Amino acid sequence: MKTLQQRLESLGAQRLGGMRRGLEKESLRSQPDGRLALTPHPAALGSALTHPHITTDYSESQLELITGVHASVDSCLAELAEIHQFTLRSLRDQGGAAGEEMLWASSMPCGLPTDETIPLGVYGNSNVGRAKSVYRMGLGHRYGRRMQTISGIHYNWSLPGVDNAGYFALIRNFRRHAFLLLTLFGASPALCSTFVAGREHGLLPLGDSGTLHMPFGTSLRMGRLGYQSDAQASLAVSYNSLEGYAASLHDALTRPWPAYEAVGIRNPGGDYNQLATTLLQIENEFYGTIRPKRVIHQGERPLHALRERGVEYIEVRLMDLNPFEAIGIDAATLRFLDLFLLHCLLSDSPPDTPEEIRELAQNQHLTAARGREPGLRLLRGGESVSLVEWGLEILDQLPPVAAALDALDGGAAHREALARARASLLAPDTLPSARVLAATRDEHHASFIDFARTRSQASRQALLGLPWSDEQQKRYETMAAQSLADQKAIEAGDTLPFEIYRQEYVSPARLSPRALAHSA
Repeated sequence: MKTLQQRLESLGAQRLGGMRRGLEKESLRSQPDGRLALTPHPAALGSALTHPHITTDYSESQLELITGVHASVDSCLAELAEIHQFTLRSLRDQGGAAGEEMLWASSMPCGLPTDETIPLGVYGNSNVGRAKSVYRMGLGHRYGRRMQTISGIHYNWSLPGVDNAGYFALIRNFRRHAFLLLTLFGASPALCSTFVAGREHGLLPLGDSGTLHMPFGTSLRMGRLGYQSDAQASLAVSYNSLEGYAASLHDALTRPWPAYEAVGIRNPGGDYNQLATTLLQIENEFYGTIRPKRVIHQGERPLHALRERGVEYIEVRLMDLNPFEAIGIDAATLRFLDLFLLHCLLSDSPPDTPEEIRELAQNQHLTAARGREPGLRLLRGGESVSLVEWGLEILDQLPPVAAALDALDGGAAHREALARARASLLAPDTLPSARVLAATRDEHHASFIDFARTRSQASRQALLGLPWSDEQQKRYETMAAQSLADQKAIEAGDTLPFEIYRQEYVSPARLSPRALAHSA
């Protein structure tokens, strides 16, 4: 059996240098007073359906900024910053109250209105655009709209020459060790009480400002109040192979679910409630800390693409927005993620079991709610183990990976990122989640809204203050105009009635290999 060091050496500099990454960053648009902005997606940003870099996630008020694929961490972050700059300049230039809108700096949402008032994303009149809105309507019926306003950062990552078995081995190890990322980078230990209005939550008040928190929490976003559901809890998805994973997802996409059947496809007035009455409407509804991904063809189902052509990259989904960073994440964090993902890929990765899958779910909930609690213990193979000791075991295996990546770059940035992570784990008061609580309590009268609003305003000013050229402005304006033209072309090209389109899209036949993908 090869050691991690031997596997690292066998990769070689050329393959290591072929590592690629990209970012997807969600942020709510908020008003200056810290409440959700209810204005439409700004026209200057182009079409949320077709723009390659600027779209919306669940809500019309929730922007999603998407980079291209990058060979370096620095170029990836530079593009994300540039997309932010154009977005904020476009918001400012709207004028009036909308011109003061900010990008909310926290993963947990700003002050929210009643659930039904949160606006769903709007994508035009095409079948594909309508389907996106109906899917979001379904999410609202199933989980409530408030849950969908949580925001995060997704990290897309690939390495040349990795096959399906390699990526699934990486995913299994990632899930085992995800507690370390939640501890090191979780930044959502508190929230505004409007998020849990009318729900059981188990949180503690912080002062009398309407802020609720967990004293040792790391990431409420990834805990029981975040992207969780009783229905999906019934899915014990195994990651032992592409075939097994695909079968689990296929089952969830085709199995009728009584509670969703009761909601129905349409209401008595004929408006759509959801795309389907199955446990999952579409693949994206499956919540996980990491996903195997493949770029899809137009109109193709993601599961079909995976089955037909295999895993192309993985998507890390558990990263909170860091409110102390203007764009929500920094270079040291991405470099640590690169180290962590390579370690997951190169380490032994035994098959998962139903028992381990249950343990991992429990570990995630414990870490999210109590990750900084002194002496906190997790489960590993049925045994109780200290979170900090287990985390240090992982960190102690990363120096060769950091040295290999630094040799490529000619610096020490990866070793510095690793040293910072180790120091933070040993000094929990320095972790982002602890800093958020300390700043909220000590500098903002225990008001989460005041803390996040202040951070959002600071990020807005910092990004608006960066240099911006006429050439950059013209390039983004051209992209926005092209996206609007592309949306019109899609709308003009539709021929199917929407109900026929919907039935065809959710058909089980579309999920299987070699199914004919309808071009929409």
